[in-house]
Amino acid sequence: MKAYKKILIGAGISTAIGAALGTASYAITKKLVKTALERSDVGKDDKSEAKKRLSRSSKSVELAELQKNAAEKLISAGLEEVSIKTPDGETLVGHIRYAHEPKRTVIAFHGWRSSWTRDFGMIADFWDDAGCNVVFVEQRGQNASSGKYMGFGLLERFDCVEWVKYVKSNEKLKDLPIYLAGLSMGATTVLMATGLDMPSGVHGVIADCGFTSPHAIWKHVVENNVHFSYFDKIADKMCKRRIKMGTKDYSCAEALSKNEIPVLFIHGSDDKFVPVWMTYENYKAAKGKKRLLIVPGAGHGMSRVVDTEAYDRAVLDFWRDFD
Repeated sequence: MKAYKKILIGAGISTAIGAALGTASYAITKKLVKTALERSDVGKDDKSEAKKRLSRSSKSVELAELQKNAAEKLISAGLEEVSIKTPDGETLVGHIRYAHEPKRTVIAFHGWRSSWTRDFGMIADFWDDAGCNVVFVEQRGQNASSGKYMGFGLLERFDCVEWVKYVKSNEKLKDLPIYLAGLSMGATTVLMATGLDMPSGVHGVIADCGFTSPHAIWKHVVENNVHFSYFDKIADKMCKRRIKMGTKDYSCAEALSKNEIPVLFIHGSDDKFVPVWMTYENYKAAKGKKRLLIVPGAGHGMSRVVDTEAYDRAVLDFWRDFD
C-alpha cells in the first residue's frame, strides 16, 4: 500500500490511504480524468513525473540526454512556425521543416503531455534525409496551441483533417504525397482521423504505439499501473462534461473498419503504458492495406531506439510502395 501511495502522490492524486478501497478507487478515477484531460491540472514539473508514474516508463540517463540534445538540435534547425484556426475556435501551432529535395510531406502528432521536440527530435534527421517535408504539430491543450482540454484523439482527429487542408493549401507543400504520423496519443489521433472525410492526397498513416480508445487506455492504466478498480461510468460522465464526448463514443477500431488509407502499425513488445495488444486490435480492425512491425524488448515509444534498422526499413518500404 505504501508503494501505491507513492505512485498516487507522484501523479498528483490525493486520497486518504486509510479510506475504503471503493472510495479510494472512485477518487482515483476522478483524479485520473482531470489529469488526463485538463491542460493545467498539475504543475509543469509534476506533469512529467505524473506521466512517468502512470505509464510505468523509465529512461536511462544516457537516453534522456540523447533525447534532450536531439530536441535542442531540432529547435535550432530554423523551422517555420505556422498556425491554423479550428472550426471550434482553437488556434493550433505547427513547425515546418522543409526538405532540400522533397518527396513527400509528413504531418507529425506528438503524444499526451509531451511535445514535438521530445517525441520527434531523434527521428527528425531520418525524415529529412529521406526527403520529407515535416509539419510538427503542437496538439490542442498542450504547449503553444490553445485549448482548455486534451481529447485523447476524440477532439484531435478533427484537428488532423484541418492540418491536411493546410498542407494542401501551402504552395511549398501541396502536390506531394501526404503521410500522417503519430506517437502514442498522436498515433491514436491519426488512426481515429482515418474514419473522417479525409481530403485527397493522404497516401498513408504511420501509427507508433497508439491505443484503441480513451476508455481502454484509462481502464488499463488504473487497473494495471495504479492497481485500483476503474469506475468507467464516472470517468465517462466527467469526460462528456469537459469535451462533450464520452470515452466510448469513438475508437480506432471504428475508424479503421471503414478506412482505406494504408497504415503502418508499430509497437514495442514491452510497452507498459500502451500495451501491445491494443495495436494488434487496431491492426485486426483495419480494412485497408496494412503492415505491422512489433519490436521485441521495446518500451513505450522506444521501437526506433531499440531497433533502428528494422524501424527505418519498414518506414522506407512503406513510402516506396505508397508514394
